[in-house]
Amino acid sequence: MSIVPLSSQKQPPPWQVVVLVANHLDPKTLAISSCVCKSWLISMSLDQIWQPLCCSYYPSLSTLHNFNNNNDNDGSNVSYRRLFALGQRASNRRWKPPSKPCILLKNIIFALNIYKNSTCVVSLVKHGDQLNFDKKGIFRFDIDVEQYRRRSPGSATDIKNGDLGSFDTLGDVIIMWDVILEGYRGVFNVMNCKGKGRFVLGLEGWFSEELPPPGCCSIETVSGLVADLRLGLKLEDGKAMVENISAGILSIISWRYLFVEDALRYLQHFLSS
Repeated sequence: MSIVPLSSQKQPPPWQVVVLVANHLDPKTLAISSCVCKSWLISMSLDQIWQPLCCSYYPSLSTLHNFNNNNDNDGSNVSYRRLFALGQRASNRRWKPPSKPCILLKNIIFALNIYKNSTCVVSLVKHGDQLNFDKKGIFRFDIDVEQYRRRSPGSATDIKNGDLGSFDTLGDVIIMWDVILEGYRGVFNVMNCKGKGRFVLGLEGWFSEELPPPGCCSIETVSGLVADLRLGLKLEDGKAMVENISAGILSIISWRYLFVEDALRYLQHFLSS
């Protein structure tokens, strides 16, 4: 058995060489290489290596390097390596897709009622997955009143007669739209409009109401969302009859309707709290 002289055995490179090489590595390779051993971790955590990277990727965070920890009062400075890690974590979190909503359309009930002079002329109660939502995944559904009016009275879907009376008195119309979590574990009033609609003679009426911010925000914060509802009308014997209904949640920032998942994520703030 031959004995290999000690001088010929492979020796780890001195830390100066490791640092020299580290200056030419990208952040991901540096992080992987620092896991090789303790000496590499120490060598590849030096501020002289991470300072230019931190200043290049996250210049605003690099200014915190000399900021003392006022809670500990030990005068220590946060390392550039840690600042870079914090910046990268924040960046990844910023672009991380939002989590799936905890509730589904089938978990919520839509109750839509239209009143005229304290008389309910349209009443609709349906589970979310029974409504005809936009095929592009938009939180906007359409209701054919004529179709539901032909259903037998006393059913869960009862449109009544849909008679809003003459156009001269349409300001007395009240729209109430509620969303109920299955098992009656929560309810959220999406719309409660009285005489705020914009009617076009013989065509349609528009109703909208600003929605509150999610429960995690101050009540004075603007949500940027509105409940939007359109009544399709027709003239019948001189009376305005509700022919169809279209409703959804609209963003007044982008002027687009929310996607179903975004709307469910918003509603669960009020239904699951």
